Amino acid sequence: MSRMSKRWVVAGRPIGRPLQESDFRFEEAPLPALAEGQVVVRVCYLGFEPAIKGWMESKGKRAVSEIGEPIFSFGVGEVVESNSPRLQPGDFVVGPMRWQDYLVAAGHTLEKIDRDEWLTAHLGVAGISGFTAYFGLEKIGRPFPGDLAVVTSAAGAVGAAACQILKLAGCRVIGVAGGPEKCGWLESELGIAAAIDYKREDVGAALDRLAPGGIDLMFDNVGGDQLNEVLGRLAYGGRVVLCGGISRYECASPTGPANYFSLVPQNGTMSGFIAGTYASEFPVARARLLRWLREGKMQSKIDVTVGLENGPAALRGIFVGANFGKNVLEVAKPDSFLAARGAC
Repeated sequence: MSRMSKRWVVAGRPIGRPLQESDFRFEEAPLPALAEGQVVVRVCYLGFEPAIKGWMESKGKRAVSEIGEPIFSFGVGEVVESNSPRLQPGDFVVGPMRWQDYLVAAGHTLEKIDRDEWLTAHLGVAGISGFTAYFGLEKIGRPFPGDLAVVTSAAGAVGAAACQILKLAGCRVIGVAGGPEKCGWLESELGIAAAIDYKREDVGAALDRLAPGGIDLMFDNVGGDQLNEVLGRLAYGGRVVLCGGISRYECASPTGPANYFSLVPQNGTMSGFIAGTYASEFPVARARLLRWLREGKMQSKIDVTVGLENGPAALRGIFVGANFGKNVLEVAKPDSFLAARGAC
């Protein structure tokens, strides 16, 4: 008898508009039989990021999930059956997964991890969010001690990781976030120099006050007006790292920044990147980020939503700033795995 899996599949393509309930369909389907090298994983946690919307929009050769296919996320889970020499039942793994309670995956796509207090961190600071901040700064931003750096969406998973890496590099960090709670956390817990509440302050005026000598480095997750304000205040040789553009994800006809030409007289650079470009270096980055976590040099803030049924609502919440830290969907608690295994 085939093992059944509950799952969310792509039912619509949210191109140029907000996500809607009709973009998701919940269903139950049998898992395929294990082929050579494959494993069955019981999903524990799924990491949510704005990129999921883009993955739902893509089709053809660029598609991660076609219409009718389970939605893609990075996840953490436990191997419950194995036809792979690399992994055994009981191993905890991290890697590309789907919005399912059980799934079949190729063993070589998953990395075995320790079952410890850092399980969810493998989806945040020590996972794709941390990798994105790490490689965006190492390969493009190139922070120097004494740089003044601005990070947008600074209380989000990638932004918070970027703030902490910049601090470790000796930079003075200004974060832009929405709301007094997030700004207070950035200043008191992460210890950045200052946080700007874009919901209550004029970002340009705040930057004039906090960065009168110009901005050496920007790590941008937002685009739009916030990117434009920083471009108009770049220091000579300033670098802008384009990571995300959450301000444009629901816009049918986004426009570019008016201050882009500031790059010319300031001898500045602005470059985008995709973290997956550096996938071969992920193990090195993971080891370094985990070390910083264990040494207390970085923090991992996780915003947990419980229940696979709440996946669509949790994802939509990212686009209105509802999450605080890394948005993680808890599909099943690790402690429930051993008891549940015998009943499946």
